[in-house]
Amino acid sequence: MCGIWTSQRGAGYVFGENVSKEFCLVNGLEIISRAHQCIPTGYAWTHHNKVCIIFSAPNYCYRCANEGGFMEVDENISPTFYKFDSAPRRGEIEVMKKTPDYFL
Repeated sequence: MCGIWTSQRGAGYVFGENVSKEFCLVNGLEIISRAHQCIPTGYAWTHHNKVCIIFSAPNYCYRCANEGGFMEVDENISPTFYKFDSAPRRGEIEVMKKTPDYFL
C-alpha cells in the first residue's frame, strides 16, 4: 500500500511502504522502530523489514492474549528481540473471552 491515511480507529495515521522507504532515505536510517500497535507475537517486521513494530504490553487489556516484546540493539546496531507473557492476575478467575474487533 502507498501513501498515508487515517487509521481504522481514527486515532492516528497509517503509512505505506513507500513512505517508510522515503523517510529512511531522507533521514539516513536503515530501519524504523515503532510501537503502540497490538501485535500477537510481541513484535513484527513490515515494509520489507524496514519497519519493526514492538508492543510491550502482554495480554493487552487482560483480553488480547498477545505476547509482549522488546528489542535490544548492540554496538553494531544489530537488534535482538525478546518475547514474554503476562503475569497471572492475583485473586481473579481466569476467563478467556473472544477478542473484540476493536483490538484487531
